[in-house]
Order: sequence, then structure tokens, then C-alpha cells
Amino acid sequence: MPRNDRGPVGTPRLDATSRLIIEALQADGRASYAAIAKIVGLSEAAVRQRVQRLLDTGVMQIVAVTDPLQVGFSRQAMIGVRVEGELDGPAEAISALPQVAYVVTTAGSFDILCEVVCEDDDELLDVVGRRIRALPGVASTETFVYLKLNKQHYNWGTR
Repeated sequence: MPRNDRGPVGTPRLDATSRLIIEALQADGRASYAAIAKIVGLSEAAVRQRVQRLLDTGVMQIVAVTDPLQVGFSRQAMIGVRVEGELDGPAEAISALPQVAYVVTTAGSFDILCEVVCEDDDELLDVVGRRIRALPGVASTETFVYLKLNKQHYNWGTR
């Protein structure tokens, strides 16, 4: 069975209670175990164990989401990367860059898409020109500079 870094691809691993816990944390990442326990009908200790299991297995993360502009990052961009040959090496190298927030291997006109968060245009130019384009196997890139962040939400549920 195909796998990703979180387990077998396409295998449903969440029961209804775990889904409710995730949805509660998507609505309020600072919700207490006691508050979540009331929602899902478990003890506080059981919720704590489930949350820890969800974190340990990589099903979810609990993080502070910031507005990049408000914390000193004035330039965001999506970079489309075309690769000649094997994709894993370039994808791993791009993933290791500190400015890169998101990397996916895709089908279509680009082999890899990555989102970068930079302090300014000079840093973006360095990331694209000196780091990504210089990687073995990278044939070309196309940069889509963000002019305005219209929506960034993480409360899409567990469906």
C-alpha cells in the first residue's frame, strides 16, 4: 500500500471522537482539555491522551498562526518548480530551506510548488536565484508574488 510520512495513503484512521477533538481545536487551539471533554463526552485525561496521540502520529499540529506582515515578513510568494529527473531530492532540499513554509509535489505544469515567507524582495531573490534554481535537477522556476492575502484559515474540519 502506498505510504506518506503519516502512514498508509487513503486509510481512514480517525473515529468520530478524534474528529470532534480536532474540530474543537481548529475552532480554538487554546481550548482546555476540560472544555473539549465536555464537547466529546470523555474524561479530561482521555482527551489529553487522544490529543497527544494525534500530535505524536502527525495527524495534527497545534501552532500559532501569524499574519506575516505583522511579524516582519513583507514578501510572500508561491514558487512553481520544474524538475528534470527524480523529484525527491529537490523536494527535500527545498523543504529544508528556512524561508519555505509549504512544499507539495504536483501533477501539471510544475513538479513542485512551494510557498516562501521572506523579509523582503532581496531575500526572495536570494531564495529563488541562489538556492532553489541552483539545486541539481531544477530546470526552471516561476514565482507568483503575493500582493494581498485574502484568506488563510485552518478550520476546514475533518470531513
